[in-house]
Amino acid sequence: MYNFQAIISKGTNNALVQFERFGMLAHNLSNVDTNGYKKQTFEQILKEDGYLTGSVRTDYSQGSVRVTENPYDVAIDGPGYIPVTSPTGEVQYTRDGAFRLGKDGYLVTSDGWMVGDGIKIPANCYKFVIKKNGEVISYDSHNDKPKKLGHIPLIQFDNPDGMEQTDMDRLIATDDAGVGRLVKNHDFFKQACLERANVSVYSSANDLLRLNASMLASMQMLKVADQMYNKAINIREG
Repeated sequence: MYNFQAIISKGTNNALVQFERFGMLAHNLSNVDTNGYKKQTFEQILKEDGYLTGSVRTDYSQGSVRVTENPYDVAIDGPGYIPVTSPTGEVQYTRDGAFRLGKDGYLVTSDGWMVGDGIKIPANCYKFVIKKNGEVISYDSHNDKPKKLGHIPLIQFDNPDGMEQTDMDRLIATDDAGVGRLVKNHDFFKQACLERANVSVYSSANDLLRLNASMLASMQMLKVADQMYNKAINIREG
């Protein structure tokens, strides 16, 4: 009797772990078109007692950079995050550089959060340029000298895994993440480009199919164990 109970207990636990991994893979696929999204991985461990456990990690590898030809777009080709500020003053961090011009002429995120400390783009400028180090300059005409408008900061954390995920694929700094450091003299920014999610559709779909087969097998094993357990109870009571 005890062996049947142990089999069912372990099988149930292991099935729940598989469901958790299934949800993680589905979450990755749902964010395949999210700019700068970093896929999650599930480290699955079989303990000595036969029970499965695991933890979710984030894969911070660089996503591919695609050219958009939109001058407001900025890709980060390297580690770090851009700080953005909400209308109420809350600071969060993002790798989604799909920026736009706000109603007051400031560079903002797609949902209106201020980029950096506030960078105002002149309405009638000939063009503006976002340099690789984050410096933003504008030209009034083709032959004019550049005017410095501001600087897009790049912040790095010692432990990005300690950051907390929020809406719009933004992150909140926590004590576990460590103190954010301003990166100077870098060349990580690329104007008129966006970083794609580092999710492989084919790899994720293949993992989902394999995991689905494994889950079906686990469910079938639990069903058989449950039937045998019920028969054993009936024989004992009879």
